[in-house]
Amino acid sequence: MLQIFNTVTIPANEIEISAIRSQGAGGQNVNKVASAIHLRFDISASSLPDRYKERLLQLNDQRITKDGVIVIKAQEHRSQEQNREEALKRLQDLIRSAVIVPKKRKLSQPTRRSQEKRLDRKSKRGDTKAFRKNLAGGDFF
Repeated sequence: MLQIFNTVTIPANEIEISAIRSQGAGGQNVNKVASAIHLRFDISASSLPDRYKERLLQLNDQRITKDGVIVIKAQEHRSQEQNREEALKRLQDLIRSAVIVPKKRKLSQPTRRSQEKRLDRKSKRGDTKAFRKNLAGGDFF
């Protein structure tokens, strides 16, 4: 059983875990021992609340397939048990991050000084252009 929050848990039978061989360097051990973990979790067939399912399916995450299955591969550690714990922790973190809604940003007013500075810059720029216009008109020569 994987506990997401105090009120939300996932039964162990909904999480499919299989051991596979790790990739990369590791000498003779990597060729003999299946220490990597391949975790699969079907979102739509799970007992998660509906709002959790909707939020997970809306995520743009490469670990979620088009069919709504979360696939996590853990192979950092040499032992199978540590990799299993790592995969479950990643699943837990993914579900938690999907449910938490970020706070909306409150718009703030520009300060009076920043408004004055902006208007000063505009008027100086206008004066510069007006001066150029007078020069181009032939009054200078």
